[in-house]
Amino acid sequence: MNFSCNKYLSNKWFNDLICKSNLAESSKIRGCLIFKPYGLEIWNKIKNKLNYLIKKTGHENYYFPLLISSADLNKESNHIKGFFRECALVTHSGFNIKNNKILLDRKYKLKTELIIRPTSEAIIWNALKKWLTSSIKLPILLNQWSNIIRWELRPRFLLRNSEFLLQEGHTIHSSKQEALSHSIKILNLYKDFIEKILSIPVIKGKKTKTEKFAGANTTFCLESVLLDGKALQIATSHFLGQNFSKSFDVKYYKKNGTYKHPWGTSWGISTRLIGALVFTHSDKYGLILPPKIAPIQIVIISIIKKLEDKQILEKLVKKIRVFFKKKQIRCFYDNRKQYHPGWKFNEYDIKGIPIRITIGKNEIQKGLIELFRRDNRKKKHIKIRTIKKKITYFLKNIQNNIFLKALFLKNKFTKTIDDYKKFKQIFRSSGGLIYAHWDGMKESENQIKEDTSASIICIPSKTKSNFGHCIYSKNLSKQRVIFAKCY
Repeated sequence: MNFSCNKYLSNKWFNDLICKSNLAESSKIRGCLIFKPYGLEIWNKIKNKLNYLIKKTGHENYYFPLLISSADLNKESNHIKGFFRECALVTHSGFNIKNNKILLDRKYKLKTELIIRPTSEAIIWNALKKWLTSSIKLPILLNQWSNIIRWELRPRFLLRNSEFLLQEGHTIHSSKQEALSHSIKILNLYKDFIEKILSIPVIKGKKTKTEKFAGANTTFCLESVLLDGKALQIATSHFLGQNFSKSFDVKYYKKNGTYKHPWGTSWGISTRLIGALVFTHSDKYGLILPPKIAPIQIVIISIIKKLEDKQILEKLVKKIRVFFKKKQIRCFYDNRKQYHPGWKFNEYDIKGIPIRITIGKNEIQKGLIELFRRDNRKKKHIKIRTIKKKITYFLKNIQNNIFLKALFLKNKFTKTIDDYKKFKQIFRSSGGLIYAHWDGMKESENQIKEDTSASIICIPSKTKSNFGHCIYSKNLSKQRVIFAKCY
């Protein structure tokens, strides 16, 4: 089934794909989603796998309140400047009803205005002030799985939502170097997870001062490119310096009897990862899910009609499923009678199930099964007795192939440009990731964005000093940065 849209990779294609694959759907509240079981299961797999890795690094899970006092959020001035337009304000604890209309009443007005968290630094650092006594040893390593609200002016399905699910880590350290090293350590953890589990190749780097997280000294980031050539910030890790510890007057006791402001980090990923997964690997037939994150890795479908043949099939399928269970392979046997095989094939194309096994009378007689790979849409007949040896290989090969296809896409969209006229032409047409020199000036960065709608998505980590001239100003430049249109 090709999705009913005027253009492949259009907004309608992306939205239809999310809805028809049963990942999520829009709610009545603009920018807020309803996650369906299939979409939520993908998030839970991300959550469980990543939670395990985070705990291995010594972090403990906490949960902090949804509401923050406006006074606390206002303590770090740069932080509030970055979020004040997106914050949802709670001003009343009740209301009156007249003619079926809700009316606010002064008697229900809160003494202290509250804000639904756009991120949790303010409330966490407020708690740390109380926790950090002379008996507490640093570092303190916190992690939280939560939801947050950032009121989006232009919401985008699973890429930019007003409410989204979030993993956010917060740490406090006794030295600048320890905090800085921890920020980079977490960024590398995210990179390994995203590339090895989600099969999404990323670019590691840091944000410019204009683009960095509000309240951070440095924002390290992972950027990916989507099927339409636009970039997506997929994970961030922030070195906060002493900004929050000073704003909230958090101090730790040193052995020499003095007190000092500690150093902080914060870092996170969100359900945007699911949007990245969809928009990196899918095609006109539906989702393509990497096996490591797919809720169902293998689906078995029969095309047998006679009762006696079905009884033979049931015994065969039972043996196969027992083996899959031992190998911790997630398998679903679709024996629903109300849907014919063609309908099921289409459904599992849309859902992106990595492997589809089809068994008919001819296959049973020949001792074969038909194996269909969703990543390359190729069919292969293999002997039933060899399935135990071959299925693990197929799953690993699919995982790797999906990554290589995404890597090919990233390389295809990556260009190095020195001519500003050509630079502007590219962003008027195809877009992509453009490596170009930049002089480090905010004025040049802003003017390029005004001319092309392209931003500096990151200053790449692996790029060595490479002197040249800024693509816009022609001033001296120390290295190339990456420009792209982004979500």
